[in-house]
Amino acid sequence: MKTRYWDKAAECLRRRELEELQLERLRAVVRRVERHVPFYQRKLEAIGLRPEKIKSLQDVRHLPFTTNADLREAYPAGLLAVPLRKTLRLHTSSGTTGKPKAIFFSRRDLHHSADLIARCLVATGATEDDILQNMMTYGLFTGALVMHYGAEKIGCLVIPAGPGNSEKQLLLMQDFRSTMFHTTPSYALYFADFLEKKGIDPRRHLALRRGYIGAEPYTEQTRRKIEQAFGIEVYNSYGLSEMNGPGVAFECAARHGMHLWEDHFLMEIIDPATGEPVPDGQPGELVLTTLCREAMPLLRYRTRDITALIPEPCPCGRTHRRIQRITGRADDMLIVRGVNIYPQQIESVLMGLPELGRNYLIVLEGLDEMTVKVELSAAAFDGRVERLAELQQLVAERLRTELLTRPRVELCAPGSLPVSEGKAKRVLDKRTL
Repeated sequence: MKTRYWDKAAECLRRRELEELQLERLRAVVRRVERHVPFYQRKLEAIGLRPEKIKSLQDVRHLPFTTNADLREAYPAGLLAVPLRKTLRLHTSSGTTGKPKAIFFSRRDLHHSADLIARCLVATGATEDDILQNMMTYGLFTGALVMHYGAEKIGCLVIPAGPGNSEKQLLLMQDFRSTMFHTTPSYALYFADFLEKKGIDPRRHLALRRGYIGAEPYTEQTRRKIEQAFGIEVYNSYGLSEMNGPGVAFECAARHGMHLWEDHFLMEIIDPATGEPVPDGQPGELVLTTLCREAMPLLRYRTRDITALIPEPCPCGRTHRRIQRITGRADDMLIVRGVNIYPQQIESVLMGLPELGRNYLIVLEGLDEMTVKVELSAAAFDGRVERLAELQQLVAERLRTELLTRPRVELCAPGSLPVSEGKAKRVLDKRTL
C-alpha cells in the first residue's frame, strides 16, 4: 500500500532538524512554566535550574518529574499556564481514588490534538471516504472527543455512538456501512461475541476494514483475536489526557510499533525504581514532556506506562521514533507469592489458546492465592470431562512457565463471567494480607 501522510514535512523531518526543533521548544516550555506556573517556579528554584542552562536535550534529566499526585494536588487549576478565560475545554479523570486530575485545553491545544489524530488516521490508510463509528465514552474522558474531531478533520463521516448498547451499534454499522471503529479491546471482544450470538459474520454482513483500539493495555494475542473475529486490520494507539488524549503515538500501516510524535512530546524511558534512563530497546517507564501545550504544559510527566523504544527506522519513512505496545503500568503490577506479575502476561497466554474464549478474570484472595477464571470458546465446550481436565492442566502449565508461579485455573462456560461494555475490570483483589 502506498504510504500516505497528513503532514509529510513534519512527519519525515530529518532527525537532526527534529532534535533542534525539540531543543528550541523545550527551552521555550521551561521559560513559560517558570514565568507562569507557581508549582514549577518553586520546583526549578529549589534545584537552581534556569532555562538558559538547558544546552542539549540530555539536560531534560535535570528537570523535576511531575506525577499523578502533583496533578491531583494542583486540582482544580493549579497547573494552568494561561488565564482560565483563555481555555476552551476541560477534561478530568474519574477521581475514584481521590481528587480527580483536571486537564485544560486552549484553542491551540485543541487544534494540535485534532491535527495529531489526523496524522495517525491517515498513516493507517484512512481517507475522507471512510465512516468512523466512535464507540468510546464521550464526556470528561478525552478518548472519544479527540478522535472525533481528528477524524472530521480528514473528512471522515463520524458516528458518535459512544460505548455499549450493542444492538444499536450493530444497527448503525449495518445501516450506515461503517468502515472503521474506535473502542477498547475489551469491548471489541465483547462485541465480537455479541455478533457471533446474533449469527452476524462481519466479513459478509458488515463493511468494516479497520479498528482503532486503545485506553486499556492489551496483548498482541488479543489484537489477533479481534482481527480474526471481525476480519479487519487493528491498529494500536497510545495516548493519555495529561498530554493530548489519544494520538500521542500510533501505528502506521507497517504495524510494528507506534510512532510517538516527537515534535510535540519529548520522551524518555526510565527505570521506574531509580528514575535513570534505560538503554534503547529495554523496557521501562515512559516519561513525557509536552513541547507545544499552551494551557497546561507538563515537564517530565511520569506516565507509569511500561514500554520500550524501537530504535530502528520504520519502512514508512517517518522519522519519529517508535515505542512498543504498552505492556502494563508500573502501578498495575501484582505481587503474588513474592513474584512480580503483570495482567498482560496472563492475557497473552489465554488469548494464544484457541480453545479459550475472549473473557477472563484474575481473582486474588486468601493469604496470597491467585485463580485465573477463563471462559471456554463455544467450539471447545463439548462437555467431555476428561477433555476439560486436559485443557485445564495445559493452561495452568502455560501460566506457570510465563509467570514462574502456578495459579489455580477455573474453566467457565461461555458467557458465564461478568462482562463490561466499558473498560474491563480484569483483576479482583480480595486478599487479606
